[in-house]
Amino acid sequence: MTTRLLKGTTKPLAEAYQLALLDLDGVVYRGKNPVEYAADSIRAAERAGMTIEYTTNNSSRFQRVVAEQLRGFDLDVEPWQVITSSVVAARMVAKAVPAGSTVLVVGAEHLREEVTRAGLVVTDDPQAHPTAVIQGWFPEMTWQMMANAAFAVEAGATYFVTNRDLTIPRELGIAPGCGSMIRAVIAATGVEPVASAGKPESFMYDEARELNASEGFDLVPKEHSIAIGDRLDTDIEAGNRGGYDSLAVLTGVTNPHELMLAPRASAPHLHRAGSACAGRGHARARRSGRRPLDVWRGERRVRRRLRYDHRLRRDLGRRAARRRLRRMAGRRLGHGHERDRPAGVLAVSVTPANPDDERSLRDPLIERFPQLADIGSMDDDRRIDALRGVLDDLQHELDAIGSGPDASHGRGAHHG
Repeated sequence: MTTRLLKGTTKPLAEAYQLALLDLDGVVYRGKNPVEYAADSIRAAERAGMTIEYTTNNSSRFQRVVAEQLRGFDLDVEPWQVITSSVVAARMVAKAVPAGSTVLVVGAEHLREEVTRAGLVVTDDPQAHPTAVIQGWFPEMTWQMMANAAFAVEAGATYFVTNRDLTIPRELGIAPGCGSMIRAVIAATGVEPVASAGKPESFMYDEARELNASEGFDLVPKEHSIAIGDRLDTDIEAGNRGGYDSLAVLTGVTNPHELMLAPRASAPHLHRAGSACAGRGHARARRSGRRPLDVWRGERRVRRRLRYDHRLRRDLGRRAARRRLRRMAGRRLGHGHERDRPAGVLAVSVTPANPDDERSLRDPLIERFPQLADIGSMDDDRRIDALRGVLDDLQHELDAIGSGPDASHGRGAHHG
């Protein structure tokens, strides 16, 4: 993949891109529950002319069932807009084996239906000499089903999987995902799957664009598409691998600690505490040594999230943690140096769908630092002095965190 320098935008997200490829679990909903304000943001993006497709590694649910759930969130969704890993996996296997081949399917009825629709013969019996095995996730999976997959793979069947997510967010918390069950078959056979239909492979995003075009639309170029997800190791990495711009949200499994320590392959430039598709743009990043007020505002929000996260200090060290925190605050709002940026990830910030959220981000800052209330009318010298004062206060807070009783307890715990 050709490395592309990170670009800024002065346009709202819904105007900068034609097609949004949204993950579902942890972005639009958590289990049966909607993510707050996600539907409002999606509707706003559609009103601005953006096309929405929903890409999910979940292989157990029919497209029509997912569409019905999303309509329950007051979203206008047709089944073709839902791209599941079962849809992509069946198309993938059909391209890899002869037409009419027998395939042992370990997965939900949706996966079995898609495999049949692709012109293949479904079997549950490893003694039927299947040409391939395809394994997906569904909650009723049994030991015997996984054993049958292992028997067929050991006998020489080509092993495909729908996705390799180790976990999946549910109403009560984080549960084992498809990848956890795949590991059981790998451990039994010593054979790795030859291909995965789901993210972090970029095949799902490519297929989503093609399926969108098959509905009578023009094929949207990659540079006019953006991948949005909550998982760095799947949603964002798939975008990076495939050359797509991407946007990470913190409404699912990824937390601020993981975001800041993410390896380059799965590190987004932008994160968002809430889910959104519409937003303000930011100008192309500059190399100015002076840092705008928005950077400090972002830094304060990041500090607040990490106030009790002593793992960051433990993993990076005190000075390195401060540097990483400041760099992330700059990235949060589209500032910083180009050399710090991963390829192909967008630098924009997102306006909350609820106007009260924007006020909630601004008012506490002015309340905490009243000297910033008139910063827009200050000259350069006064502005610099005001920002230095804010930085000193933040530094004192960080020093207090490091020397507080929680930190001492954490250090003592390692000796126990």
